[in-house]
Amino acid sequence: MIVGAGISGIGAAHHLQRRCAGQSFQILEARDNLGGTWDLFRYPGIRSDSDMHTLGFAFKPWLSDHAIADGPDILAYLRETVEEADLQDKIRYGHRVVSASWDSGDNRWSVAVQSGDGETETFCCRFLHMCSGYYNYEHGYDPEFPGSENFSGDIVHPQFWPKDLEWKDRRIVVIGSGATAVTLVPAMAEQAKHVTMLQRSPTYFASRPAKDQLANWLRDRLPLRLAYFLSRWKNILLQMYTYGLCQRRPEMAGAALIDSVREELGSDYDVDTHFTPRYNPWNQRLCLVPDSDFFAAMRRGDASVVTDHIQHFDETGIELESGEHLDADVIVKATGLDMLFLAGIDIEVDGIAVDTSSCFIYRGMMVEGVPNMAFSMGYTNASWTLKADLTAAFVCKLLNYMAEHGYARCLPQNDDPDLEEEPYLDFSSGYVVRALDKLPKQGARPPWRMYQNYFLDVLNLRFRRVADSALKFS
Repeated sequence: MIVGAGISGIGAAHHLQRRCAGQSFQILEARDNLGGTWDLFRYPGIRSDSDMHTLGFAFKPWLSDHAIADGPDILAYLRETVEEADLQDKIRYGHRVVSASWDSGDNRWSVAVQSGDGETETFCCRFLHMCSGYYNYEHGYDPEFPGSENFSGDIVHPQFWPKDLEWKDRRIVVIGSGATAVTLVPAMAEQAKHVTMLQRSPTYFASRPAKDQLANWLRDRLPLRLAYFLSRWKNILLQMYTYGLCQRRPEMAGAALIDSVREELGSDYDVDTHFTPRYNPWNQRLCLVPDSDFFAAMRRGDASVVTDHIQHFDETGIELESGEHLDADVIVKATGLDMLFLAGIDIEVDGIAVDTSSCFIYRGMMVEGVPNMAFSMGYTNASWTLKADLTAAFVCKLLNYMAEHGYARCLPQNDDPDLEEEPYLDFSSGYVVRALDKLPKQGARPPWRMYQNYFLDVLNLRFRRVADSALKFS
């Protein structure tokens, strides 16, 4: 049973169909459409913050000239993947998983599923693959601001963008400085009277062309799959080099990123206040600016950045702690995500509830003490799909190993009482920090350590043998 029909779930189904021909499987999707993130988010300018040669699947080349793609194009790519693999009948829409209970007597999961009409039914499966993403689809992080009830305009959250919202010739304030805010500002600035990005503290920005000229050149001259393979690995190596440089030489890398902003906005702009973060690069995710559109909107005067704290909302906008007032007709709370592990479902093993926050994770994809279950979690420093693809392939290898040896159960089990605990994610972004107490732990040593490194995961998941002392088979 695969839970979720987004990038991870569609990729997992494709791998199962190709690598485990004898396995039957079903995909349960809570929403009424496939695509996950790319179907849920409908705000202006929604786009990838990774290149599509790595955010796309390894098995399906990305054919568009634009490597940084918008939401509708990514959704079309996912639909095409489902059609080409003939997976339509494998997906049950409007089926929300609420709990899963493992029975060691039968070696199977009983999965309680709520359908759109509120009825609950039970599905049974031998193996459960959670591909439900990492955040709450029901609500985002939506902090309360004093006086918000007094504001006379529209207040919206990007996760639930109103279809009928009008912003032409209106004053917009976007609260936040992450990937969503940096996408919204240039998209809304095309029609708005003015867009102000209000941030508490600066973020690192990296400009990059929306088109990958080398990838397009290779596609015109080489067989399609070879060109895609080369483009994909070129970008993987570039991502790894950039991240490694930021870790080894944070001061130099940070200065280079800040200098590139200064080149975009000119020497007279106050880059020190608005674009000089207080943390090292890649302690939080870099914000991608395709074709410098965010900076172009600022140069035109259509957008601006204010760095301050909110005192309160009033009828006409936002009063800041500095005493400045931001006039607004629309306020967009691009304040982030509410992180959710395993879709927040209740898990039991032989009648005992599992508190995943107290468990270690095995190879970055299984939970200590929970049999026959894997989960898909992408990278924080690279494209999500790179890790999702490796996880899906390992699940197939695991299932084939169990079938070959006649095993019905695999159980990650930590026998080392001295294993040191480390946070699940070593990342200082707000959505991660807010959720750390709800997330499982990683250990200081493999196989309980979760790498944010594609090369190491290729070695650990693709080339190393399935069986080890921490994974018990029976």
